[in-house]
Amino acid sequence: MMPYYESINLIERLHRQFLDILKVELERANILDINNVQSLILHNIGTDELTVGELTVRGYYLGSNVSYNVKKMVENGYLVQERSIHDKRSIRVKLSDKGRKLDDALTELYKKHEERLEPAGLQNTRLESMNQVLRDLEAFWGEQMGAGGLSVANG
Repeated sequence: MMPYYESINLIERLHRQFLDILKVELERANILDINNVQSLILHNIGTDELTVGELTVRGYYLGSNVSYNVKKMVENGYLVQERSIHDKRSIRVKLSDKGRKLDDALTELYKKHEERLEPAGLQNTRLESMNQVLRDLEAFWGEQMGAGGLSVANG
């Protein structure tokens, strides 16, 4: 397998595996009214107040309808939504008290994972190097959006 194609497959598999970890942790904590993708969205909101559009641009929620997930989190008390003072068409969301409590728990989970990284052979320098490669790949893909390149022979 070419290293480029292997990287693409690894990125997707790792994202799905991380979502599986979140799912298991939510179930262990008996939190059944929010799913793994929603918890990731919630954590990415953090202390900010965002529109659904800003949230969509900020994160990449594979196979996810962000509007639907935000609606469910509002219904289940994790988010509060308010109309923008400046633009009545725009709705902003922020974490409720319940949402902040879950966000704090997720932050603690990530800290526990970080503590286990080095003993697993994943030093910060290796992660920083990997992150730079991923940022470079992200920039490369951004450049490819307008480049065109796929040619399929019809016949």
